Amino acid sequence: MTRNSFYRASRPLLGPSRTPILPNTILPSRCRRAYSIQSQEEDLARLPDIDPKALSITKTTTPKLIVPPEELIFGRNFTDHMLTIEWTASQGWLAPRITPYQNFSLDPATCVFHYGFECFEGMKAYKNSEGQVRLFRPDKNMARFNKSSTRIALPSFSGAALIELISKFCAMEERFVPAGKGYSLYLRPTMIGTQRTLGVGPPGSALLFLIASPVGPYYPTGFKAVSLEATDYAVRAWPGGVGNMKLGANYAPCIAPQLQAAKRGFHQNLWLFGEEEYVTEVGTMNLFAAIRDKETGKKVLMTAPLDGTILEGVIRDSVLDLARERLAPEGWEVSERKFTMKELADAADDGRMLEIFGTGTAAVVSPVRRIGWKGRLVECGLREDQEVGEITKRMKDWIEGIQCGDEEHPWSIEV
Repeated sequence: MTRNSFYRASRPLLGPSRTPILPNTILPSRCRRAYSIQSQEEDLARLPDIDPKALSITKTTTPKLIVPPEELIFGRNFTDHMLTIEWTASQGWLAPRITPYQNFSLDPATCVFHYGFECFEGMKAYKNSEGQVRLFRPDKNMARFNKSSTRIALPSFSGAALIELISKFCAMEERFVPAGKGYSLYLRPTMIGTQRTLGVGPPGSALLFLIASPVGPYYPTGFKAVSLEATDYAVRAWPGGVGNMKLGANYAPCIAPQLQAAKRGFHQNLWLFGEEEYVTEVGTMNLFAAIRDKETGKKVLMTAPLDGTILEGVIRDSVLDLARERLAPEGWEVSERKFTMKELADAADDGRMLEIFGTGTAAVVSPVRRIGWKGRLVECGLREDQEVGEITKRMKDWIEGIQCGDEEHPWSIEV
Protein backbone atom coordinates (compact mmCIF):
# COMPACT_ATOMS: atom_id res chain seq x y z
CA MET A 1 0.00 0.00 0.00
CA THR A 2 1.38 3.40 -0.94
CA ARG A 3 1.19 6.39 1.34
CA ASN A 4 -1.14 8.20 -1.00
CA SER A 5 -3.59 5.32 -0.98
CA PHE A 6 -4.73 6.56 2.41
CA TYR A 7 -6.15 9.64 0.76
CA ARG A 8 -8.13 9.11 -2.38
CA ALA A 9 -9.86 12.06 -4.00
CA SER A 10 -12.42 13.42 -1.55
CA ARG A 11 -16.00 12.57 -2.37
CA PRO A 12 -18.40 15.44 -1.60
CA LEU A 13 -21.76 14.96 0.07
CA LEU A 14 -24.49 14.02 -2.36
CA GLY A 15 -27.92 15.53 -2.82
CA PRO A 16 -31.21 13.68 -3.42
CA SER A 17 -30.35 13.16 -7.10
CA ARG A 18 -26.81 12.02 -6.14
CA THR A 19 -25.32 15.30 -7.37
CA PRO A 20 -22.55 16.82 -5.29
CA ILE A 21 -23.40 19.44 -2.68
CA LEU A 22 -20.30 21.51 -2.05
CA PRO A 23 -19.60 23.34 1.21
CA ASN A 24 -21.32 26.74 1.47
CA THR A 25 -23.59 25.99 -1.52
CA ILE A 26 -26.86 27.96 -1.37
CA LEU A 27 -29.73 25.76 -2.59
CA PRO A 28 -33.20 26.84 -3.80
CA SER A 29 -35.84 26.49 -1.10
CA ARG A 30 -37.43 23.51 -2.89
CA CYS A 31 -34.07 21.67 -2.85
CA ARG A 32 -33.40 22.65 0.73
CA ARG A 33 -36.71 21.08 1.75
CA ALA A 34 -36.01 17.93 -0.26
CA TYR A 35 -32.49 17.64 1.04
CA SER A 36 -32.95 18.23 4.73
CA ILE A 37 -30.54 17.48 7.50
CA GLN A 38 -32.71 14.54 8.43
CA SER A 39 -32.44 13.01 4.96
CA GLN A 40 -28.70 13.61 5.01
CA GLU A 41 -28.41 11.72 8.29
CA GLU A 42 -30.60 8.93 6.94
CA ASP A 43 -28.38 8.62 3.85
CA LEU A 44 -25.26 8.38 6.00
CA ALA A 45 -26.89 5.86 8.34
CA ARG A 46 -27.48 3.54 5.39
CA LEU A 47 -23.81 3.51 4.40
CA PRO A 48 -21.68 0.44 5.20
CA ASP A 49 -20.33 0.26 8.77
CA ILE A 50 -16.91 -1.01 9.79
CA ASP A 51 -16.53 -4.65 8.75
CA PRO A 52 -13.84 -6.61 10.67
CA LYS A 53 -14.22 -9.52 8.22
CA ALA A 54 -12.85 -7.29 5.44
CA LEU A 55 -9.58 -6.70 7.32
CA SER A 56 -6.39 -7.04 5.30
CA ILE A 57 -2.98 -7.39 6.95
CA THR A 58 0.43 -6.46 5.58
CA LYS A 59 3.21 -7.35 8.00
CA THR A 60 6.36 -5.33 8.36
CA THR A 61 9.59 -6.67 6.90
CA THR A 62 11.69 -4.71 9.41
CA PRO A 63 10.45 -5.53 12.93
CA LYS A 64 11.61 -3.18 15.66
CA LEU A 65 13.69 -4.11 18.66
CA ILE A 66 11.82 -4.28 21.96
CA VAL A 67 12.78 -1.45 24.30
CA PRO A 68 13.64 -2.73 27.81
CA PRO A 69 10.71 -1.99 30.16
CA GLU A 70 12.83 0.18 32.46
CA GLU A 71 13.72 2.46 29.51
CA LEU A 72 10.16 3.10 28.31
CA ILE A 73 9.07 6.75 28.08
CA PHE A 74 5.38 7.53 27.59
CA GLY A 75 4.53 8.07 23.94
CA ARG A 76 8.08 7.85 22.58
CA ASN A 77 8.20 4.32 21.15
CA PHE A 78 5.67 2.68 18.84
CA THR A 79 4.81 -0.80 17.65
CA ASP A 80 5.49 -2.29 14.21
CA HIS A 81 2.02 -1.75 12.76
CA MET A 82 -0.96 0.57 12.56
CA LEU A 83 -4.65 0.11 11.80
CA THR A 84 -6.35 2.40 9.26
CA ILE A 85 -9.96 2.62 8.08
CA GLU A 86 -11.08 5.17 5.48
CA TRP A 87 -14.59 6.62 5.27
CA THR A 88 -16.31 8.56 2.50
CA ALA A 89 -19.74 10.14 2.36
CA SER A 90 -20.60 8.09 -0.75
CA GLN A 91 -19.21 4.67 0.26
CA GLY A 92 -19.21 4.66 4.06
CA TRP A 93 -16.50 2.73 5.91
CA LEU A 94 -14.06 1.01 3.57
CA ALA A 95 -12.10 -2.17 4.27
CA PRO A 96 -9.86 -1.89 7.35
CA ARG A 97 -6.13 -2.43 6.96
CA ILE A 98 -3.29 -3.31 9.30
CA THR A 99 -0.05 -2.15 7.71
CA PRO A 100 3.51 -1.32 8.77
CA TYR A 101 3.72 1.86 10.87
CA GLN A 102 4.35 4.69 8.41
CA ASN A 103 3.91 8.39 7.71
CA PHE A 104 0.78 9.92 6.22
CA SER A 105 0.74 12.11 3.13
CA LEU A 106 -1.81 14.92 3.41
CA ASP A 107 -2.71 17.76 1.07
CA PRO A 108 -2.08 21.20 2.66
CA ALA A 109 -5.79 21.98 2.22
CA THR A 110 -6.93 18.93 4.23
CA CYS A 111 -9.69 20.13 6.54
CA VAL A 112 -8.18 18.70 9.74
CA PHE A 113 -5.42 21.32 9.48
CA HIS A 114 -7.76 24.27 9.14
CA TYR A 115 -10.86 23.53 11.18
CA GLY A 116 -9.79 20.99 13.79
CA PHE A 117 -11.73 17.94 12.60
CA GLU A 118 -9.93 15.59 15.01
CA CYS A 119 -10.85 13.44 17.99
CA PHE A 120 -9.18 10.55 19.76
CA GLU A 121 -9.28 8.07 22.61
CA GLY A 122 -6.80 6.91 25.22
CA MET A 123 -6.95 3.27 26.30
CA LYS A 124 -4.56 0.46 27.23
CA ALA A 125 -3.88 -3.23 26.74
CA TYR A 126 -2.44 -5.23 29.65
CA LYS A 127 -0.83 -8.63 30.18
CA ASN A 128 -1.84 -10.84 33.06
CA SER A 129 0.49 -13.22 34.91
CA GLU A 130 -0.16 -15.92 32.30
CA GLY A 131 0.74 -13.65 29.38
CA GLN A 132 -2.82 -13.09 28.16
CA VAL A 133 -3.52 -9.66 26.71
CA ARG A 134 -6.56 -7.79 28.05
CA LEU A 135 -8.46 -4.57 27.41
CA PHE A 136 -10.07 -2.51 30.17
CA ARG A 137 -13.68 -1.39 29.57
CA PRO A 138 -13.21 -0.77 25.82
CA ASP A 139 -16.96 -0.28 25.38
CA LYS A 140 -16.69 2.93 27.41
CA ASN A 141 -13.96 4.24 25.12
CA MET A 142 -15.95 3.42 22.00
CA ALA A 143 -19.07 5.15 23.31
CA ARG A 144 -17.06 8.29 24.09
CA PHE A 145 -15.22 8.09 20.74
CA ASN A 146 -18.56 8.09 18.92
CA LYS A 147 -19.82 11.04 20.97
CA SER A 148 -16.68 13.00 20.13
CA SER A 149 -16.75 12.21 16.40
CA THR A 150 -20.42 13.03 15.88
CA ARG A 151 -20.05 16.30 17.82
CA ILE A 152 -17.62 17.55 15.17
CA ALA A 153 -19.49 16.14 12.15
CA LEU A 154 -17.22 13.12 11.68
CA PRO A 155 -18.81 9.71 11.05
CA SER A 156 -19.96 7.30 13.74
CA PHE A 157 -19.21 3.58 13.73
CA SER A 158 -19.98 0.27 15.39
CA GLY A 159 -18.11 0.22 18.70
CA ALA A 160 -18.22 -3.58 18.79
CA ALA A 161 -16.65 -3.80 15.32
CA LEU A 162 -13.81 -1.45 16.24
CA ILE A 163 -13.19 -3.34 19.50
CA GLU A 164 -12.86 -6.53 17.43
CA LEU A 165 -10.28 -4.87 15.20
CA ILE A 166 -8.39 -3.41 18.16
CA SER A 167 -8.31 -6.88 19.74
CA LYS A 168 -6.85 -8.37 16.55
CA PHE A 169 -4.31 -5.56 16.42
CA CYS A 170 -3.27 -6.14 20.05
CA ALA A 171 -2.94 -9.87 19.49
CA MET A 172 -0.73 -9.17 16.48
CA GLU A 173 1.42 -6.72 18.50
CA GLU A 174 1.48 -8.93 21.61
CA ARG A 175 5.28 -8.84 21.90
CA PHE A 176 5.10 -5.08 22.50
CA VAL A 177 2.78 -5.43 25.51
CA PRO A 178 5.12 -5.29 28.53
CA ALA A 179 4.37 -7.60 31.43
CA GLY A 180 4.12 -6.53 35.06
CA LYS A 181 1.83 -4.30 37.08
CA GLY A 182 1.97 -0.73 35.90
CA TYR A 183 3.16 -1.69 32.41
CA SER A 184 0.87 -1.62 29.38
CA LEU A 185 0.45 -0.91 25.70
CA TYR A 186 -1.09 2.53 25.30
CA LEU A 187 -3.61 2.58 22.44
CA ARG A 188 -4.48 5.77 20.57
CA PRO A 189 -7.50 5.46 18.23
CA THR A 190 -7.86 8.72 16.31
CA MET A 191 -10.23 10.09 13.67
CA ILE A 192 -9.53 13.03 11.36
CA GLY A 193 -11.38 14.77 8.55
CA THR A 194 -9.45 14.29 5.29
CA GLN A 195 -11.46 16.22 2.71
CA ARG A 196 -9.27 18.60 0.69
CA THR A 197 -11.18 21.86 0.99
CA LEU A 198 -11.09 25.29 2.59
CA GLY A 199 -14.87 25.41 2.68
CA VAL A 200 -16.46 25.04 6.11
CA GLY A 201 -18.80 22.07 6.20
CA PRO A 202 -19.06 18.40 7.16
CA PRO A 203 -16.03 16.53 5.80
CA GLY A 204 -16.82 14.28 2.85
CA SER A 205 -14.04 11.91 3.84
CA ALA A 206 -12.36 10.82 7.05
CA LEU A 207 -9.69 8.48 8.36
CA LEU A 208 -9.80 6.42 11.53
CA PHE A 209 -6.42 5.09 12.60
CA LEU A 210 -4.88 3.31 15.57
CA ILE A 211 -1.28 3.48 16.78
CA ALA A 212 0.17 1.99 19.97
CA SER A 213 3.02 2.76 22.34
CA PRO A 214 4.43 0.46 25.06
CA VAL A 215 4.60 2.35 28.37
CA GLY A 216 5.81 1.80 31.90
CA PRO A 217 4.38 2.96 35.24
CA TYR A 218 3.38 6.62 35.30
CA TYR A 219 5.43 6.91 38.51
CA PRO A 220 8.45 4.64 37.81
CA THR A 221 10.00 5.40 41.22
CA GLY A 222 6.71 5.10 43.09
CA PHE A 223 3.82 7.40 43.88
CA LYS A 224 4.69 11.09 44.01
CA ALA A 225 2.02 13.49 45.20
CA VAL A 226 1.65 16.55 42.97
CA SER A 227 0.89 20.20 43.65
CA LEU A 228 -1.79 22.11 41.75
CA GLU A 229 -2.44 25.75 40.96
CA ALA A 230 -6.12 26.71 41.11
CA THR A 231 -6.61 28.46 37.77
CA ASP A 232 -9.26 31.12 37.26
CA TYR A 233 -7.59 33.33 34.64
CA ALA A 234 -8.12 30.71 31.92
CA VAL A 235 -11.12 28.44 31.34
CA ARG A 236 -10.80 24.87 30.06
CA ALA A 237 -14.50 24.30 29.28
CA TRP A 238 -17.94 25.86 29.65
CA PRO A 239 -21.59 24.73 29.56
CA GLY A 240 -22.71 23.97 26.03
CA GLY A 241 -19.15 23.65 24.79
CA VAL A 242 -17.08 20.56 24.02
CA GLY A 243 -15.21 20.07 27.29
CA ASN A 244 -16.84 16.68 27.68
CA MET A 245 -15.43 15.45 24.34
CA LYS A 246 -11.97 14.07 23.67
CA LEU A 247 -10.97 16.56 20.98
CA GLY A 248 -7.42 17.63 20.25
CA ALA A 249 -8.71 21.22 20.32
CA ASN A 250 -9.34 20.88 24.07
CA TYR A 251 -5.72 20.15 24.90
CA ALA A 252 -3.48 22.64 23.08
CA PRO A 253 -5.04 25.72 24.80
CA CYS A 254 -4.22 24.21 28.21
CA ILE A 255 -0.46 24.04 27.65
CA ALA A 256 0.32 27.74 28.10
CA PRO A 257 -1.46 27.94 31.51
CA GLN A 258 0.33 24.76 32.55
CA LEU A 259 3.68 26.33 31.70
CA GLN A 260 2.72 29.39 33.73
CA ALA A 261 1.80 27.18 36.69
CA ALA A 262 5.11 25.33 36.36
CA LYS A 263 7.02 28.62 36.58
CA ARG A 264 5.37 29.14 39.97
CA GLY A 265 6.34 25.66 41.16
CA PHE A 266 3.14 23.71 40.46
CA HIS A 267 2.82 20.49 38.49
CA GLN A 268 -0.64 21.03 37.00
CA ASN A 269 -3.63 23.36 36.80
CA LEU A 270 -6.79 22.83 38.80
CA TRP A 271 -9.41 24.28 36.48
CA LEU A 272 -12.01 26.44 38.23
CA PHE A 273 -15.18 27.71 36.59
CA GLY A 274 -17.38 30.75 37.15
CA GLU A 275 -17.55 33.36 39.89
CA GLU A 276 -18.33 30.57 42.36
CA GLU A 277 -15.01 28.91 41.41
CA TYR A 278 -16.44 25.44 40.92
CA VAL A 279 -13.82 22.69 40.80
CA THR A 280 -13.84 20.87 37.44
CA GLU A 281 -10.73 18.98 36.25
CA VAL A 282 -7.06 18.79 37.15
CA GLY A 283 -4.71 19.02 34.16
CA THR A 284 -6.10 16.35 31.84
CA MET A 285 -7.63 14.26 34.65
CA ASN A 286 -10.86 14.13 36.64
CA LEU A 287 -10.64 15.12 40.31
CA PHE A 288 -11.89 13.42 43.47
CA ALA A 289 -11.92 14.89 46.99
CA ALA A 290 -12.40 12.88 50.20
CA ILE A 291 -13.59 15.02 53.11
CA ARG A 292 -15.68 14.76 56.26
CA ASP A 293 -19.08 16.42 56.03
CA LYS A 294 -19.24 19.56 58.14
CA GLU A 295 -22.66 18.76 59.59
CA THR A 296 -22.65 14.97 59.96
CA GLY A 297 -18.96 14.12 60.15
CA LYS A 298 -19.60 11.40 57.58
CA LYS A 299 -16.80 10.58 55.13
CA VAL A 300 -17.66 11.76 51.61
CA LEU A 301 -15.94 10.96 48.31
CA MET A 302 -17.04 13.58 45.80
CA THR A 303 -16.35 14.54 42.21
CA ALA A 304 -17.80 17.07 39.78
CA PRO A 305 -20.95 15.99 37.87
CA LEU A 306 -21.15 15.29 34.15
CA ASP A 307 -22.58 18.70 33.31
CA GLY A 308 -20.77 19.13 30.00
CA THR A 309 -17.69 20.85 31.45
CA ILE A 310 -15.68 17.74 32.32
CA LEU A 311 -14.58 14.67 30.41
CA GLU A 312 -16.49 11.45 31.01
CA GLY A 313 -13.42 9.61 32.24
CA VAL A 314 -13.37 5.81 32.13
CA ILE A 315 -11.30 5.68 35.32
CA ARG A 316 -13.61 8.28 36.88
CA ASP A 317 -16.59 6.03 36.19
CA SER A 318 -14.68 3.02 37.53
CA VAL A 319 -13.76 4.81 40.77
CA LEU A 320 -17.40 5.79 41.31
CA ASP A 321 -18.64 2.25 40.71
CA LEU A 322 -16.01 0.70 42.99
CA ALA A 323 -16.64 3.32 45.68
CA ARG A 324 -20.38 2.60 45.68
CA GLU A 325 -19.72 -1.12 45.77
CA ARG A 326 -16.85 -1.26 48.27
CA LEU A 327 -16.65 2.01 50.22
CA ALA A 328 -20.35 2.71 50.77
CA PRO A 329 -20.72 -0.42 52.96
CA GLU A 330 -17.93 1.03 55.12
CA GLY A 331 -19.99 4.16 55.74
CA TRP A 332 -18.75 6.37 52.92
CA GLU A 333 -21.07 8.67 50.99
CA VAL A 334 -20.31 8.82 47.25
CA SER A 335 -21.37 12.07 45.61
CA GLU A 336 -21.37 13.56 42.11
CA ARG A 337 -22.07 17.23 42.72
CA LYS A 338 -20.76 20.71 42.16
CA PHE A 339 -18.36 21.95 44.83
CA THR A 340 -16.17 25.02 45.06
CA MET A 341 -12.53 25.69 45.80
CA LYS A 342 -13.64 27.49 48.96
CA GLU A 343 -15.31 24.27 50.18
CA LEU A 344 -12.00 22.45 49.82
CA ALA A 345 -10.12 25.23 51.58
CA ASP A 346 -12.65 25.28 54.43
CA ALA A 347 -12.37 21.50 54.81
CA ALA A 348 -8.59 21.81 55.01
CA ASP A 349 -8.82 24.67 57.57
CA ASP A 350 -11.30 22.72 59.71
CA GLY A 351 -9.26 19.51 59.69
CA ARG A 352 -11.93 17.72 57.63
CA MET A 353 -9.79 17.21 54.52
CA LEU A 354 -8.84 13.55 54.05
CA GLU A 355 -7.24 13.37 50.59
CA ILE A 356 -7.54 14.52 46.98
CA PHE A 357 -6.57 12.65 43.83
CA GLY A 358 -6.88 12.84 40.06
CA THR A 359 -7.95 9.97 37.83
CA GLY A 360 -7.05 9.13 34.24
CA THR A 361 -5.92 6.39 31.90
CA ALA A 362 -2.22 7.27 32.06
CA ALA A 363 -1.72 7.31 35.84
CA VAL A 364 -4.93 5.58 37.02
CA VAL A 365 -4.83 7.78 40.13
CA SER A 366 -2.58 10.71 41.01
CA PRO A 367 -2.40 11.91 44.64
CA VAL A 368 -2.45 15.66 45.36
CA ARG A 369 -0.41 17.21 48.18
CA ARG A 370 -1.46 20.85 48.03
CA ILE A 371 -3.28 23.43 45.94
CA GLY A 372 -2.16 27.02 45.40
CA TRP A 373 -5.19 29.33 45.67
CA LYS A 374 -5.44 33.10 46.18
CA GLY A 375 -1.88 33.40 47.45
CA ARG A 376 -2.08 30.51 49.93
CA LEU A 377 -1.41 26.79 49.93
CA VAL A 378 -4.34 24.51 50.70
CA GLU A 379 -3.06 21.26 52.22
CA CYS A 380 -4.82 18.15 50.91
CA GLY A 381 -4.56 15.76 53.85
CA LEU A 382 -1.15 14.17 53.31
CA ARG A 383 1.60 14.21 55.92
CA GLU A 384 4.98 15.47 54.74
CA ASP A 385 6.36 11.90 54.83
CA GLN A 386 3.33 10.54 52.94
CA GLU A 387 2.91 10.38 49.15
CA VAL A 388 -0.51 8.73 48.86
CA GLY A 389 -3.68 8.56 50.92
CA GLU A 390 -5.51 5.39 51.91
CA ILE A 391 -8.43 5.71 49.47
CA THR A 392 -6.16 6.71 46.57
CA LYS A 393 -3.98 3.65 47.19
CA ARG A 394 -6.94 1.30 47.50
CA MET A 395 -8.44 2.57 44.25
CA LYS A 396 -5.12 2.14 42.45
CA ASP A 397 -4.76 -1.43 43.71
CA TRP A 398 -8.36 -2.35 42.88
CA ILE A 399 -8.28 -0.96 39.35
CA GLU A 400 -4.82 -2.23 38.46
CA GLY A 401 -5.78 -5.65 39.82
CA ILE A 402 -8.74 -5.75 37.43
CA GLN A 403 -6.75 -4.37 34.51
CA CYS A 404 -4.00 -6.97 34.86
CA GLY A 405 -6.37 -9.86 35.46
CA ASP A 406 -5.41 -10.48 39.09
CA GLU A 407 -9.11 -10.07 39.88
CA GLU A 408 -11.61 -11.63 37.51
CA HIS A 409 -14.03 -8.88 36.57
CA PRO A 410 -16.40 -8.08 33.66
CA TRP A 411 -14.40 -4.91 32.95
CA SER A 412 -11.33 -6.90 31.86
CA ILE A 413 -11.72 -8.35 28.35
CA GLU A 414 -9.33 -10.89 26.84
CA VAL A 415 -8.34 -10.11 23.26
